[in-house]
Amino acid sequence: MAERVSALLVAGATSDAGKSVLTTGLCRAAARRGVRVAPFKAQNMSNNSMVCRDPATGEGVEIGRAQWTQALAARAEPEPAMNPVLLKPGGERRSHVVVMGRPAGTVDSADWVDGRRHLAAAAHAAFDDLASRAGLVVAEGAGSPAEINLRAGDYTNLGLARHAAMPVVVVGDIDRGGWFAAALGTVALLEPADQRLVAGFVVNKFRGDVDLLRPGLDELARLTGRPTYGVLPWRGDIWLDSEDALDLASAARPTGARALRVAVVRLPRISNFTDVDALGLEPDVDVRWVTRPADLGDADLLVLPGTRATRADLAWLRERGLDAAIAAHAAAGRPVLGICGGCQMLGRVVEDPDGVEGAPGAAEGLGLLDLATRFTAEKVLRLPSGTAYGEAVGGYEIHHGRAAAGDGEPFPGGVRDGVVAGTMWHGTLESDGFRAAYLASVAEAVGTSLPPSGVSFPAAREARFELLADLVEQHLDVDALLALAAAGAPEDLPLLAPGSHR
Repeated sequence: MAERVSALLVAGATSDAGKSVLTTGLCRAAARRGVRVAPFKAQNMSNNSMVCRDPATGEGVEIGRAQWTQALAARAEPEPAMNPVLLKPGGERRSHVVVMGRPAGTVDSADWVDGRRHLAAAAHAAFDDLASRAGLVVAEGAGSPAEINLRAGDYTNLGLARHAAMPVVVVGDIDRGGWFAAALGTVALLEPADQRLVAGFVVNKFRGDVDLLRPGLDELARLTGRPTYGVLPWRGDIWLDSEDALDLASAARPTGARALRVAVVRLPRISNFTDVDALGLEPDVDVRWVTRPADLGDADLLVLPGTRATRADLAWLRERGLDAAIAAHAAAGRPVLGICGGCQMLGRVVEDPDGVEGAPGAAEGLGLLDLATRFTAEKVLRLPSGTAYGEAVGGYEIHHGRAAAGDGEPFPGGVRDGVVAGTMWHGTLESDGFRAAYLASVAEAVGTSLPPSGVSFPAAREARFELLADLVEQHLDVDALLALAAAGAPEDLPLLAPGSHR
């Protein structure tokens, strides 16, 4: 870059250390101070994505769900420059590539360095563009910056920081243990030029009295020459739109005498599982993940979520006998809801003649809906809306498979036949009025009732943003972090062995 901009990279001592949470909290805290802030992640690897609009064309494009959520926290319009490279795992060694929101082929683990050089250029160009328009960029790293075996091709952690002369703070999950060793080791493993950008630390998920932690923080500062900018407490209610973890632990648990029981099939190649987050917030809905026919038990509603490999997960259903269990569930008059890939599975046939999701071929569907799906190379990326049950409903479409309906009643983004419904729209259950009406219809089908709870999913998300910002302001030195972002890493940061002799 021609000149340094106000920016900060949040790196993690490990995967799942709290990078997304800290980035989101800093985005909202800065936005509340009137800063024009934008989130950024050079490369995301996730099958949980979201559709936003390309500001240049107005067309639908795809980015990681976490950066879409962080944009909302920043009170900014989500855009592809916030997550220029998205890798969607399509198997053990191959990932589908999305660049600036659009499909861009595949990358194989065997070609991990050379096959991604063009991705680095695209990511850094996107950062430069975003930084030129924002007052502050809060960038989230990927995994750990100390993966020295991958440093040569890194453009998401210290590679990005070097490109932008951007200071780095390392966050770690102290609840897992080993935090001090991870903090010291992260810095020591880096080469000198990288070490000079690591300005300090943030502790995440601490339980207990912070005064008991202070001697360790003081010693860490003495050993590394770098301060700890704060200690975030452990909180069980910090729920955000999930990125890589199927976690409903923080969802509201049923309080009524007769909760509606929802079973969600945990497919091996599940994608966009945030579709059921809104159900987890309902006080009288009990959501559980299932993988065996016996797990369906007394479920009132069965949900087949999205998948990155429809035919492969159909085969998995049959191997486990879940196909027969799903058919029996529907035959008993208990509702089934299929979403995107799950909707395609409920149909008669899934055809992939060009091998978009794997080897070319076709598979027989579950036959519960009159649908025929055919995969094409062109991906559908849309933000549709409509009405159902007299309520407004919206969602987003991300799919290669075109599902053509025959007989059946209209359903948002799909079709319905009795108690079985399928939709190609993700996110419909986030529409509060539609969700309440649909759950009421499910309750009626199983001989009970479910009055509207009044729960608002958008309001719950907004409340979490405010909670995160409150925690960040209360427990971190936000003024120091913003000053660091503006000024860059101090020039007198000491070098640690073994990095100092590399």
